[in-house]
Parts: sequence; structure tokens; C-alpha cells
Amino acid sequence: MLKLRSHLLIVAATGLLWGCSFIDNNITPMFTGEEPTDEDQGTSSASGTGAAPETVAIPPSAAETGAAPGAPAAPAAPPAVGTGSYTTAPAAPPPAVGTGNYPPAPLTPAPAAPPAVGTGNYTPAPVTPGAATGTYVGQKVANLRGDLTRLQTNINQHNQELQTARTQMASDAAAYYNLVATISSRLQVGTTPGNPQLLAQWNQAQVALDRVSADITRLNSISNEAASDSALAAYILESVRAAYSLQGAVDEDHRQLNILENDVNRTVVLIDRLLNDLSGDISRQTAYVTNERRNLTVLSLAIKNGELYGQSLANRAFSTAAPQQTASSRPVAGGQPLMVIRFDRANVSYDQALYSAVSRALERRPGAVFSVVAVAPSSGTAGQVALNSTTAKRNAESVVRTLTDMGLPADRISISATTSATAQSNEVQVYVR
Repeated sequence: MLKLRSHLLIVAATGLLWGCSFIDNNITPMFTGEEPTDEDQGTSSASGTGAAPETVAIPPSAAETGAAPGAPAAPAAPPAVGTGSYTTAPAAPPPAVGTGNYPPAPLTPAPAAPPAVGTGNYTPAPVTPGAATGTYVGQKVANLRGDLTRLQTNINQHNQELQTARTQMASDAAAYYNLVATISSRLQVGTTPGNPQLLAQWNQAQVALDRVSADITRLNSISNEAASDSALAAYILESVRAAYSLQGAVDEDHRQLNILENDVNRTVVLIDRLLNDLSGDISRQTAYVTNERRNLTVLSLAIKNGELYGQSLANRAFSTAAPQQTASSRPVAGGQPLMVIRFDRANVSYDQALYSAVSRALERRPGAVFSVVAVAPSSGTAGQVALNSTTAKRNAESVVRTLTDMGLPADRISISATTSATAQSNEVQVYVR
């Protein structure tokens, strides 16, 4: 028994010594980082095929990293501000300034512009043809279709006459304005009173304006004929609508009546447009000729005096008539006169100053009424006072004629006479009321 226990102790001691040797030879070098020698790897080499040993890297423990036991590993610290690298996929470089290509999307085509005023074309669409049906209603439809065709022929003729008249009016107006511009430019730089060359050009301008007036007469004639065609179109339309109630019609007859009614309605609308535009042309041209006749009158006065004035005073005032003014022997009481014309010498030139003063007054008050007062000195003998009063009245009448020549309506002018102790010579005073 004692021998057996001694034998077991010897075996245990031997195993302990062999284990320490294994740990020292195989495990310890891995912790120290030393490469094992061939003697240390004798057991492995002896048992292997002679291949190189495999080294297994062991990560550092928590104690080595300084972390608390059992705590999770700290994440990697982010890079410092300004030191990070943010590499992106390479992008195409932008085009150099001024070399970029920016094609725009195609634009939507703009609608066709409407024709200018006074340039409309009034050509009707052709009448839709139809086949004969052999019925009484079919014959009626054919007759009405023929009436509409003749009506449209008349409209085409009116349209051609209107276009010709408009072309002629444009040519006559251009000729008139060229002559007026030539006269005005000559007066602007200055010329002699009553220049015969300007008088000849003024007569030519008068003839050109008369031609424009004749063109208005042609427009009135076209308008009258178009009004007759409008009545005929209304009759055809009523006849078409009445044909729906006729007996003995087939479906084809009513179908053709529907088409014919549409054609007549389009023709009626076209005639209405033609009449409306003719009315506008006539009104516009009539006002134009009236104003230019007044301007020609003022231009005639300017040629007579050799100095340029401007447009007619009537064109600056309201077209409504002012109350009729009658001559009176009483002067205007109170207020400052718009202008005082002293006739202290022969051939007093007052036209330009009078035109400017009245023109400015009409700009401020288009409905103004003017009073012309003849003022004579009251000093001297009775014969001298009477002679001065007669001369002052004659001067006042001359001023009134000048105002009417400038285009101021006569019903906006009143004339009166008086004497004054402060007047040194005959005067004409113009007041605004």
C-alpha cells in the first residue's frame, strides 16, 4: 500500500513537471512576442508535415487599453475639425464663363395679331354647294342659295371699293401733310409776309385736303350700299327659317337648309363688321378734315404775317358750344385782363402774342369765353373822345377777326367798348370768363 502511494506521487510529480515544460515552451513565447526556436517547436514539427507554423494575433486586453473590466470598447475618435478627408466621386468640371450652352425650350407660337384699325378685309366664305333633291323645298333651297351667292358678290365688290378708298385716302393724307410740313418749316425759320411760294403750296394743300373729303364721300356711298345688302341678308335669313315649315321636304332638304342658314349667319356678321368699320372710318376722317380745315385757316394767317402760330384754337377747346355772346356797351367789371394791346403806333404786331395768350388760357380752361373790350382815352374834347372811341372799336373788331381766323369760335367771343381816364392811347383789352 505504501509502495502504491509512492508510485502515484511520482507519476503526479512527473505530469506536473511535463505540463510546466509545455507551457514554457509553447505558450510563453506567444505572450512575450519572441519567435519560438526549432527546439521549442520540436513537438509540432515532429507531429506535422514540416510546414511553417501559423501565428495567431491576440488583441490587447481591457487592462492593456486602460478600460474598465467588462466595459465595451470605445469607438474610434472622429477626425479633428478641418482635418477630415471627404473624397467624393469625381464630377465633370463646369463650363468656363461665357462658353456654356443653354438652349431654351421651344416657345409656343403667338396667335396671329388682329388687323390694324382701318385695314380689315371683308371677303365672305363661299356658299356651300348642295345636290338637287327633286322636291319643292329643294328648289326653294337652290333659289335661296343663288340669292346668297349674288349677295356675297356685292359684298366682294364693296370690299374692293373700300380697300381702294383707304389706299387713296392714305396717299392724299400723305401729300397734304408733306405740303403742310414744308410750309410750317419755312415759317419756323422765318420768311417774308405773304410769301408767294408758300401761298402756292397752301393752295396745293387745300386741294389735297379736298381730295380727302371726296374720299369720305366714297366711304358714305359704300356704307349706303352695304346697308342695302344688310337688309337683303336679313330677308334671306328669314326665308331660310320659313322654309323649315314647308310641306314635302325630305331629310336632305333640311340638312341643306341647316348648312345654308349657317352660311347666311356668317354673311350677316361680316356685313355688320363692314358697316361698323365704315362708320368708324367716316367719323374719324370727317373729324380729321374738319380740324385740318381750321388749321389751314390759321396757316393762311401765318403766311400772311410771315410767322408760325400753331394749330387752330378751336382744336384746343371743347366741341360743345358755349352760350351765345352778344355785343355790349358795358365793359367787363373787375379782374385782370388776359392781354392788353396798345395801339399807340401804326401796324401794331400782336398776332403771335395774342395766339400764345389765348392758347394757354384754353389749355387751363378749355371751355373759356373771351371778352374783347375797346378802351379809348376820356381826356380831350368831345370830338376827340368820339374819334378815339371809333378808332378803338375798329381795333377791337380787328382783334375779334384775328381770333376767329385763329379758329376760336365766334360764339365764344363778346365785344364791348368803354372810355378810361388812365388810358394814354387807344387799347384793346382781352378778358377770360
